[in-house]
Amino acid sequence: MAAETFGGNTVIIDLGLARGEPDEYVRPVRSTMPAWFAPVLLAAIVLLSSGASAAPPPPALSPVLSLPFGPADPFTLTGDGDLLVQNYGMLSSYRLADGRLNWQAGSASPTFRLRTGGNLVLMRPWSGNQGDPGTTAVSLTSGAAQWRRSGNVVTIPGSEVLLAVSGVRSSGSGRRVQRHVDALDPVGGTTRWQVPVPSTAVLMGVPGPAGSGPRMLLMHDSRTAAVHDLDTGLLLTQAELPPADYAPENPAVAGGLLVLRHPTPAGRMVSAFDPVTLRHRWSRPAGYAYEVNPCGPLICLTGPDGVRALDPDGGAQLWSRPGWRSIEQRGATFVAFGTPAGEADPAGLIDPVTGQVLVDLRGWRLVSGTGGEDHLLVTRLVDSGSRTMVAVAAPGGAHPEPLADLPAGTGDCQSVPDRLVCRESTGDLVVWAYRRED
Repeated sequence: MAAETFGGNTVIIDLGLARGEPDEYVRPVRSTMPAWFAPVLLAAIVLLSSGASAAPPPPALSPVLSLPFGPADPFTLTGDGDLLVQNYGMLSSYRLADGRLNWQAGSASPTFRLRTGGNLVLMRPWSGNQGDPGTTAVSLTSGAAQWRRSGNVVTIPGSEVLLAVSGVRSSGSGRRVQRHVDALDPVGGTTRWQVPVPSTAVLMGVPGPAGSGPRMLLMHDSRTAAVHDLDTGLLLTQAELPPADYAPENPAVAGGLLVLRHPTPAGRMVSAFDPVTLRHRWSRPAGYAYEVNPCGPLICLTGPDGVRALDPDGGAQLWSRPGWRSIEQRGATFVAFGTPAGEADPAGLIDPVTGQVLVDLRGWRLVSGTGGEDHLLVTRLVDSGSRTMVAVAAPGGAHPEPLADLPAGTGDCQSVPDRLVCRESTGDLVVWAYRRED
């Protein structure tokens, strides 16, 4: 046996042939291993080496950004992947992807809500009894103040046109307006066109012809429905609809139609009208329904007797769920509410075409916002309320898929794809990245 050292700490030991092994052990005539041994050994080596070198998977929930935040400070998530917050006299924009600060701007007065539209942040201060506080527009790109207008500035889903309105305080939701509706230039806040409102009217969006954008409908308290072009304000068509309680939620758009609940000598009815021509399409008994909701391509009537889905082509009933009390759309998903535990409790993620429950949500609570195109985030108190679990609800699983526990005292959460934003009891606002299992 001999040992040699080469330029450092490398040592080669030669055992020679003096160990008593036969010569054929050194250079056998044929292989001494079974035929299956080599490939099995190679596979084991590959598996072990890949397992040793692979990094552990990232946690299901990991913090991206944490900000000091007061209990009354507002925040909102934008469709472009930004977080808008107002605290300590500053309005700030952060990237949800990595927590990077986009911009900060001074904000002297508090706001009760931050909204976006036309590439602007629309800020309306809490008015109390001080009259109309107006709306201030700030650039969503830079944070620079752009303009200020009296009244409230709203948008219609599917359109970037900004509409300045004077709301009727008693209407609650702000969809009932008065005096006039002004379309605004987003750059300078000047009026592009104006439509007068002689008394009051319900303002809402209705679909236009196939391939075109939405239009503005003013449901005047004179029972006149007027459809206007959003680019010019031009009156396109108008018609008198049946007498009804024209509340902010009535009429509604569902199944591609304008649907109205209204009384008749024969009882309460629900009638459907073409949103482009306002031509009457069909009527059927409304039963005890107090609300109309879209159910994908169908029309859902909700009330104390449950949820009924109607065919928009003729109003025929396609399915009914007596135990449910309402339907809500979240992104591309639909959630039914109403369980023995409470009428406002989520029952499940559903297929609106069939009424089938895809994911059982009983015992869970929805997180505000949308988790993604195909899933929602939900939370649940466990261990007698000592822990809050966050989970993903998506078609394909009978129950939500748990992700992780949230810190104690976490609440007021909102979600967008891959991100969860929550207030914590420590006084911080935390952005979490969440990761679903592959």
